[in-house]
Amino acid sequence: MNKVLGRAAMAALCVGFATEAMATEWNVSLWGKRRAFTENVEKIAELVSEKTDGAFTMNISYGGLSKNTENLDGISIGAFEMAQFCAGYHPDKNPSITVLELPFLGIDSLELEREVSMAIYNHPATVEDLARWNAKLLMPSPLPQYNLAGVGEAPHSIDDFAGLTVRATGGIGAAMSASGAVPTSMSATEVRQAMDSGVIRAAAFAPHAHMSFGTAEIATWWTTNLNPGAVNCPVVVNIDAYDMLSEAEREALDSSVEEAMDYYIDYYNDETMAKWGPLIEDKGIEQVTFSEEDIAAFKAAAAMPAAEAWIAENTKRGLPAQELYDLVIETVAASK
Repeated sequence: MNKVLGRAAMAALCVGFATEAMATEWNVSLWGKRRAFTENVEKIAELVSEKTDGAFTMNISYGGLSKNTENLDGISIGAFEMAQFCAGYHPDKNPSITVLELPFLGIDSLELEREVSMAIYNHPATVEDLARWNAKLLMPSPLPQYNLAGVGEAPHSIDDFAGLTVRATGGIGAAMSASGAVPTSMSATEVRQAMDSGVIRAAAFAPHAHMSFGTAEIATWWTTNLNPGAVNCPVVVNIDAYDMLSEAEREALDSSVEEAMDYYIDYYNDETMAKWGPLIEDKGIEQVTFSEEDIAAFKAAAAMPAAEAWIAENTKRGLPAQELYDLVIETVAASK
């Protein structure tokens, strides 16, 4: 009887080891804190775990695995399996997706940002570009158009931007430079201190980031309709880790992307944007609205020159730059 029990216990133990060995856990590198910007990752982790009955889980870390500006490097060496980053952090490493950060592209909703991003992500040249870093583009983190929050005297025309020190990356930085401002690139987590110390007077962020990183706490003015563009921040997975997934795990991940994106967009619209307006009003932040003439002047100074420069530079890199740019413009036009 003891031998029978012993064999049964051993069998149960072996099954336990097999189950543990079959479990898949991915480490995911984010930064800051949980916020609207990370809800697509939080949701996909939840969905994948549900679909696999807990056999495939994701350990999400907010800054504990890597700096946000080094997440693509971490993916490339397999330091973690999934990460979020923004194209403007290192445009030389991911030139294909920087087309999505060009100023004044005409993208006016999170839904359209998602559609345009996925069109670029699925282009063969983009797939090849990110594969150099062993990275597979999984989904975007769509953001509304950026606007500036700042301290000191508010700009009321394009001429008032002359000399304004502003945190702005990618195409938004190019737009600011074209208007006479002095853009600088820094991590989002450094912006509040830079504004407090006077290193910069303003920052270009989406509303969630102005709230998350503290600029809304000290801002005295906010531009309501400058809308120069947005940064593009994909979620990527390590190609080797993706290829090692079982068929069921891969299906659980791939089939969760659309649902995670739907949830993200609903969350951003319903939660973040609903809070932003009342916050501005409660804090008495001056709302600066530019005239149509000034917006036209911004576009003339920044949009086409930036696009032409991007196309020329990235054609030299060997990218089908004109084709990528045209894909963005055609996708936007088709949505109107």
